[in-house]
Amino acid sequence: MNNDPDVRVINGKEGNTEPYANLRDANLVGADLEGADLEGANLVGADLEGANLRGADLRGADLGDANLRGADLRGANLVGADLEGTNLRDANLGDANLEGADLRGANLEGANLRGADLRGVTLCNANLNGAKISYRGMVVKVLFTKIN
Repeated sequence: MNNDPDVRVINGKEGNTEPYANLRDANLVGADLEGADLEGANLVGADLEGANLRGADLRGADLGDANLRGADLRGANLVGADLEGTNLRDANLGDANLEGADLRGANLEGANLRGADLRGVTLCNANLNGAKISYRGMVVKVLFTKIN
C-alpha cells in the first residue's frame, strides 16, 4: 500500500485525490461506495441517487445541494458534514453518525433516521415530513416541514 499522504485508497484502489476527493457535480447514480473513505470530500451538487454509501467515512465532507435520494447511508460517519440543501428523500440513515452536521434546508422526507446520532445537528428549514426517528427506543414520525 502506498504511504504517500496525497494518495488515498477508496474501495481498495489507490488514486491521487489532492488530498481529498473533488467529486463536485459528479454523476454517481447507483454507485457502490460501501465503506469508502471520503473524509473531507467535495461532493457539492453530486448526483448520488440510490448510491450505496453504507459505512462510508464522510466526516467533514461537503454534500451541499447533492442528490442522495434513496441512498443507503446506514452506519455512515457524517460528523461535521455539510448537507445544506441536500436531497435525502427516502434515504436510509439508520445508525448513521450525523453529530454536528448541517442539514439546513435539507429534504429528509420519508428518510429513515432510526438510531442515527443527531446531537448538535442543525435542522433549520429542513423537511422532515414522514421521516422516521428513534426516540428512547420508540419510532416516531416527525411531521414538521420547517424547524426553527
